[in-house]
Amino acid sequence: MRRFTHAGPYVNGEGTAAQEGRRISAHAVCTAIRDDIVSGTFPPGSRLTEEVLARRYGVSRVPVREALRTLASEGFVTTRRHAGACVAEPTEQEAADLLEVRSLLEPLGAARAAQRRTEAHLKVLRGLVRLGQERARGGRTGELRPLGDWFDETLAQASGSPSLAGLLTQLRLKITWVYAAEPPVRPVDTWELLGSLVDAVARGDAERARSIAAARADRAPGEFRLRRLVPAARTGNAGPAVRTVIAGS
Repeated sequence: MRRFTHAGPYVNGEGTAAQEGRRISAHAVCTAIRDDIVSGTFPPGSRLTEEVLARRYGVSRVPVREALRTLASEGFVTTRRHAGACVAEPTEQEAADLLEVRSLLEPLGAARAAQRRTEAHLKVLRGLVRLGQERARGGRTGELRPLGDWFDETLAQASGSPSLAGLLTQLRLKITWVYAAEPPVRPVDTWELLGSLVDAVARGDAERARSIAAARADRAPGEFRLRRLVPAARTGNAGPAVRTVIAGS
């Protein structure tokens, strides 16, 4: 259970310190709730009540309310009449759309990275590729997923576009939410491909970077297995629940 401190007291919503504290708390609570949704702690369809969430994270109801509004705008939460806020229940078509959007945005992000990356970005990307290749060759496949996520996050940041990077980050979270990623059959080849992508970014070759990213995205759908998430009993509680994963077709 996460608990957060505030930058200032809540005093009738007035004062710079109070406003700053509310803003920081809302962001932190939003991140915590989103993480709990993506991890399955709050399954699709489960209710998210302000009182229970405020107690869970050790904050007032104000930042929780703001966090739920943000999550609703992102598509993680829906608001129902007479039921309040609930975790969204993506359809199979919506899940398929996520991979299609990914195939459009990731090549764009890679092309932008080739044009705008910094030496600091390249240093991190090359280091991640080196680690990924070492782990893949050594059969340490369990360590590759976090490295891949870090690689994607760094590449998105290298695009020099906060809005694009934010979209890509949100997209990856949603894909993690609705899909169980299957490990690639040949992880060594996957990391060799990422190495080629970094080489193109380093050369400033936007078209080559775009092409490699597109090829990678085209191969990705076969590496994802749709989760069928079993909604929790809608009792109004937002406590931990068990998530069942059934292989999709």
